[in-house]
Amino acid sequence: MLFNHHRNQKIVKKKLAVIISNKEIQAVCPEPIITNIDIVSYTRQMDPQMAVDALMEGYSVLISDYYSSGLKVLSALKKHIKTSGILKVDKPSGAKLKDQSFQSQRDFRSVFHEFSQRLLLLVSHHQLIVKKAPEIGWFKILYPGLDTFLLPFPQVQGLNSSWQWYQKGLDIPVLGRKIHPWFGTYFPTRFEHLKLFNSWLKTYKGEKKSAIDIGIGSGVLTFQLIKHGFEQVVGTDSNPNAIIGLNEDLNKNNLSTKIELIYGDLFSDIQSKTELIVFNPPWLPAEYDVAGMDAAIYYDSQLFPRFFEEAEKHLEINGRVVLLFSNLAQITGLNKLHPIEEELAKGGRFQKEYFTQKKVSQASKKTQRNQNWRNTEMVELWVLKIKNKP
Repeated sequence: MLFNHHRNQKIVKKKLAVIISNKEIQAVCPEPIITNIDIVSYTRQMDPQMAVDALMEGYSVLISDYYSSGLKVLSALKKHIKTSGILKVDKPSGAKLKDQSFQSQRDFRSVFHEFSQRLLLLVSHHQLIVKKAPEIGWFKILYPGLDTFLLPFPQVQGLNSSWQWYQKGLDIPVLGRKIHPWFGTYFPTRFEHLKLFNSWLKTYKGEKKSAIDIGIGSGVLTFQLIKHGFEQVVGTDSNPNAIIGLNEDLNKNNLSTKIELIYGDLFSDIQSKTELIVFNPPWLPAEYDVAGMDAAIYYDSQLFPRFFEEAEKHLEINGRVVLLFSNLAQITGLNKLHPIEEELAKGGRFQKEYFTQKKVSQASKKTQRNQNWRNTEMVELWVLKIKNKP
């Protein structure tokens, strides 16, 4: 079967773009498939293993009847990966996936991602063309110039989950209100590090004229700063969706005069100095080049050295850098070196003024992943000052 993108449509390769601070920023979204490709059609009358076999052989599979048919194929694909020997796992024979290490679960997700991206759904006129499919408003917002195209099923699942969070909002206890995270923007799902930051802000005695929030994301740290009396905050992010979504939020809540948004990496175009720099960096070292939302989770080897070098240049003499971090990489064996401790030992730029940590809560019983490492995971708050030099 051939998917023909010329069928009853006019292709316009246009995605959402907005103007912020005189810059055109184009939203990042799952790449639509609009080229002619060979596909195998799947319906629920068929054995899901047939679809799995086609995916494993390199074919693209189109779900043609019910949305739930795609869920069945993904379930069968997970089972196949676990039992077929494709994935080398560090477990005794007969053990279940839940007994694997953090790294093994990471490897499983990587293999699953590779094959599941060929399981497709058809979108036409901003609707999924299968029965009993969810309504996803992102199609109209993110793909205003596209009529008919294909998307991988897992990408559609991500769009659906994101739309639900965006519509319903997420309660943030330290803010006392909801945030409505935009698609493709990292948002907190646990709050221990935010509570640490909130407690520290209550004791903060320095100037509150300005602050810089590096990697502003969904804006929670910035909103905390404003709540605790900071007059102006500059927030940067290399994720265009974070800037687009926050710009929308600021306009709705009349905060655009207090918060300036800059699209760019780390300190980007910031020329001024400030008394406080806050940074909630990724907590895990990357094994590959990171992009999109992965950049909010994984850090490359140069992120912390670059941050500390630029932070020193943008900090007032008596200013502070606050970092919210975790020992997750150390307790899961992904990284023996703690990047903040390494900077303090070798960087020669900063000295520790204050440090505190908080044990994280147990993982939800609903999660399908084994997260036994959370028994020893601690979130951390570091306060650094420019090092006194002779």
